[in-house]
Amino acid sequence: MSATRDLLARRCDDAMRQAFDQTPDFHVQAPGRVNLIGEHTDYNDGFVLPCAIDYRTVIAVRRRPDRRLRVVAADLHGETDEIDLDGDIAHHPTQQWSDYVRGTVRMLREHLAARGLRLQGADLAIAGNVPQGAGLSSSAALEVAVGQVWRQLGGLDDALLSAVDLAVLAQRAENRFVGVNCGIMDQMISACGQAGHALLIDCRHLTQRRAVPMPAGVAVMIVHSRVRRGLVDSEYNTRRQQCEAAAAHYRVPALRDVDETRLMQDAAGLDPLVFRRARHIVTENARTLAAAQALQAGDLKRLGTLMAASHDSMRDDFEITHPAIDRLVEIAQAAIGPRGGARMTGGGFGGCIVAVLPDAQVAAVRAAIEAGYRSPEGEPPTIWISHAADGSGVLQ
Repeated sequence: MSATRDLLARRCDDAMRQAFDQTPDFHVQAPGRVNLIGEHTDYNDGFVLPCAIDYRTVIAVRRRPDRRLRVVAADLHGETDEIDLDGDIAHHPTQQWSDYVRGTVRMLREHLAARGLRLQGADLAIAGNVPQGAGLSSSAALEVAVGQVWRQLGGLDDALLSAVDLAVLAQRAENRFVGVNCGIMDQMISACGQAGHALLIDCRHLTQRRAVPMPAGVAVMIVHSRVRRGLVDSEYNTRRQQCEAAAAHYRVPALRDVDETRLMQDAAGLDPLVFRRARHIVTENARTLAAAQALQAGDLKRLGTLMAASHDSMRDDFEITHPAIDRLVEIAQAAIGPRGGARMTGGGFGGCIVAVLPDAQVAAVRAAIEAGYRSPEGEPPTIWISHAADGSGVLQ
């Protein structure tokens, strides 16, 4: 993907030259992500198993001697924004993308001020190729890349601004500034991903994460169903409330603390719908840990079985899939056979599926999906092929 990275860097350079008549000092990048297994477990303090993908946000950076930040969005017809780094950082009146930058900068400023540091002024030009609206975390890639700008500008080590700090500050920006109540997974994998590996993240203890090697010759296929993700915000909030109600019933801080034995033994008095929501989370946590073991062992058959069970649980207990996506998973799994798996990925009610399969099967599986699937509106699927990529850093 080095040619693609070079293209993104050139787009940034062109935008910076046109908007500010400047050339960059350096470039940073942060990738999007796909979650292999572990859905809706993150805000239940559970386990997730994402990998970074070969699609990313790139930022060209030019140091400034003053206390200004100027930003140009190469992908949005050269729209610009300007911020006083010593002033009040408020929402942009019209540009949604600006709020992801502004929110991250505001959280960075607070973090560094507590350590006696200030943000340096800069000119930034941003370009990316993470598909937007597909649930592949284009927003997290932007936030983490913005954080990486000041890690590099200040030459900051892990004691002052670590990769975990970048993820936490990016999530805080999205929660407190943008207003999206997301979990930590997207930002964490974008900041901490490792090429050739998935990352098993313990969402309660963020420092307890483990890189899990992907078997050689294995691809990650992401297929957009072209089903628009309707109701996702309201239903997401409802699922969170149901999970919190279940945790209160079991008298635990989060469903992470309930195993399958206790789930069944102490279920008396729990609303049946809330019980099913809880059953998905409890069993999904167990599946995620088992999937990490299967991946580590190169056991794609076992991984496929776990991915199938995850999809069934999302469909039947958590009720976040869609008939068209169920059909898309069936087509993909039938084409893959016992050498991998497929499941819906993301918040639900539309969006993408993810499949893990040998590189040698990619062409045949792609052909089966393209021939066998259309959205309810008759649209063909969009298919991206990736391999587990590095997390954020300087673009070499």
